[in-house]
Formats: sequence, C-alpha cells, structure tokens
Amino acid sequence: MGVLGRLSRLAQIVDRELQAAFAEFGLNRGEFDVLATLRRAGPRDGMTAGGLARHSMVTSGAVTNRLDRLVAKGYVTREVDPANRRSVVVALTPAGRELIDRAVAAHLDNERRILAGLDRHGQDGLAATLRTLLLSLGDKADDADGPAEAAEAGQAGEQGGGGTAARR
Repeated sequence: MGVLGRLSRLAQIVDRELQAAFAEFGLNRGEFDVLATLRRAGPRDGMTAGGLARHSMVTSGAVTNRLDRLVAKGYVTREVDPANRRSVVVALTPAGRELIDRAVAAHLDNERRILAGLDRHGQDGLAATLRTLLLSLGDKADDADGPAEAAEAGQAGEQGGGGTAARR
C-alpha cells in the first residue's frame, strides 16, 4: 500500500506541475503532446491525423478535438493529403513551431526541477525500477534510456523537444 499510495500521490503532484507549465503557454497536456509530436516529425510536411493518433496513443476523436483547438489557435494546419485524398496532413505553422520550441525548453527545465531531489544515479535507478514494473503489468515501454538520457536525446534531437511521448 505504501508504494502504490506514494506512486499515486507522485502522479498527482507531477500532473499538477506539468499542467501548470503547459498552461503558461496556453496549452493543455493533449495539445502539447500533438505539437511536440509534430515537432519531432522534423522539417517534413507534417503527418497524418491517423499517425498522430498512433503516436499519441489516443483515439482519433481525441486527436480531432485537439486539432480543432490548435487550428483555431493558429498553431497547426490541416490539409487534404494530395497523395491520398482520404487522409488529412497536419503540420505546424511558424507560430506553432515557435511556441512548441519555447514550451519544450520550459518543459525540460520543469522536468529537471521536478527530479532535482534525485541525483543522476537515483533517477536512472528509479527509471529502471519503474520500467520493470510497467513491463510486468503488460506495458509496452519503448524507452531504452533513463530520464537523463531521454531528456538529453530529446533536447539534442529535437532542438529542445522531448514532449510527453517518452514513456518513463
């Protein structure tokens, strides 16, 4: 009970801290996730709405709602795919790219602040223990690195990107 109680309290605290940081940019967690996923896609011409749903691990309806809000805010465009008229391609606008670059940098700083109570060894050990527990419960964890490596890889590989897609 002590372990699960602490995990539950920790999840609530971390969620509150993350939501507060996203709100500083006028975003919620879902909107941040969509923008960060598109940012990780790189300089390509965007990705399909279906691809976003797969990467975000949410329903297509949830992605549609997020996209509606992000289009209204001017952060993404949604166009019919000329190669496949049944698909919609979603891409960052310049304003969306600028916003997510700033938001991801702040997000990484926030993650570092949240984890500051643990040194690098403690973070790596906790990440490994949590990954083992997640896998034992059937989670399909896709992160080979610990939190420090994931943040550094995200920052280097995405110009400050990282997003919430890395499941730790």
